[in-house]
Amino acid sequence: MYVCYIDEAGCTGELTGPGSAVQPAFVLNGLIVPAGRIESLTRAWIQLKQTYFPKRLPQESNIHDWMVAEIKGSDIRRMARADARNERRFAHQVVGSALDLLERHGTHIVGRVFVKPIPGAFDGTAVYTSSVQSVCRSFQTFLEQNDDIGIVIADSRNKGKNTNVAHSVFTQRYAAAGDPYSRIIEIPTFGHSDNHAGLQLADLICSTLLFPIAVQRCASHVLTDHTHCSPHYERLPDKFGERLQALQYRYRDGNSYWHGGISLTDKVSQQHATILFSRTP
Repeated sequence: MYVCYIDEAGCTGELTGPGSAVQPAFVLNGLIVPAGRIESLTRAWIQLKQTYFPKRLPQESNIHDWMVAEIKGSDIRRMARADARNERRFAHQVVGSALDLLERHGTHIVGRVFVKPIPGAFDGTAVYTSSVQSVCRSFQTFLEQNDDIGIVIADSRNKGKNTNVAHSVFTQRYAAAGDPYSRIIEIPTFGHSDNHAGLQLADLICSTLLFPIAVQRCASHVLTDHTHCSPHYERLPDKFGERLQALQYRYRDGNSYWHGGISLTDKVSQQHATILFSRTP
């Protein structure tokens, strides 16, 4: 059995222009984890927190306390753009160690990255639900190829948004044409990230890698508000792009077209997804 943890970075709002402070990208990532490796991955993630953030909690804190003590991807992202070189180096060490965990535990990633038009319409609700459906399709194919079953756990937002996403998958499952997600045993359920190492690691991939790389490489030349971009973000694909690319689960359809992995819809520069993983020229 496998579990696909879904988390997102960015927001679903529209940009009114290049000076807007609205986040210029939306990222949704699914992290596929073998169910038999979840306990080991959780313990390793807690140990990573204790190693890099030893003062986050009192010394007498137990393993349960450390699980709740989230290390947010957005915090690591801020360190990765800091003026202080040591702070940037620390962020890179945390990311590198997190990727070590994901590689050792046989995980894979699938997801979608949207760089929003500047300015322009952006239907955040439609993008979110279609992205979850896309992750579920890739997860279904992964399960078919591995002759196994799985479940999807998404980061909880609020009841209304959770219901909308779950119902969009429900209607597909019970359509007259048949169930396209036959190996996913239930419609997506929702968890709080402070209780799931998989959600916390999915957040790190979204917030610390995919989001800043996409904004920097696809939209920084247009944005006049630099809240979400920095030249220091160029080091992220240089250091981690190949490893991130290797974590993707990709597959060919009957016509030999590639699907899965991390797709990019870039409404600013029309870049291909390879820009997220390639080294700076």
